[in-house]
Amino acid sequence: MALRLVQVNYKARDDSALGRFWAEALGWRASTSGSGATSAAPVGFDWTDPDAPVCIDAIAVPDPETVAYRMHIDLATTSADHQRELVAHLMEIGATPADVGQGEVPWTVLAGPEGNVFCVLEPREVYRDTGPIAAMVVDCVNPRAMARFWSAALDWTLHEVTDDFARLRSPKGTGPYLEFLRTPGVQTVRHRAHLDLVPFRGDDQAAETDRLLALGATVADAGRRGLPWRILADPEGNEFCILAPA
Repeated sequence: MALRLVQVNYKARDDSALGRFWAEALGWRASTSGSGATSAAPVGFDWTDPDAPVCIDAIAVPDPETVAYRMHIDLATTSADHQRELVAHLMEIGATPADVGQGEVPWTVLAGPEGNVFCVLEPREVYRDTGPIAAMVVDCVNPRAMARFWSAALDWTLHEVTDDFARLRSPKGTGPYLEFLRTPGVQTVRHRAHLDLVPFRGDDQAAETDRLLALGATVADAGRRGLPWRILADPEGNEFCILAPA
């Protein structure tokens, strides 16, 4: 049994604007449900396809957090020229430079229209075939423990692990990496971005929820009952959702 990572979910003041930003940023298409949800995904995207890429979903909420960035996205580039051109394009469509104490580094840190920090990486061989999203990066206390939990949750392959850093990827060797970076002073408040997972066809949402609870997850949907998805938190308190299977 395993779950499939389907999307990075952002809380937003204006889901339509944030969804359009990410669609333009990644060369994808924005689509909206008209009920406070806008997705950015490649043309022809079908979220029920087990080989579908990880996409982005913006969900309108009354008061999204503005300062907590425990998870961010890294964007891949193929050359120094591509990196410069992508940064220029992103700033044209609404991104702004961001200072998170990075100092002099070869990557560029930007913030999206609602303040979500992300990075545009310099060309790196490890990300040459990920597509536009190189990695989802999670700040944490214990990368080794986080890697154990998430590799079991998703049945993803562990590519690298140290006391300071861990990197996982789909066993098919496609799509972005999920990375964990040991970070002093990790924030424990709720965050603007989280991961959405879905059971594979034929698997059961309740059974998958129980499996993750046995792996060390905790229930995090107190007061939000009656939803078609389950809200859990990983061993370090990062919320994520298990959606109903297609």
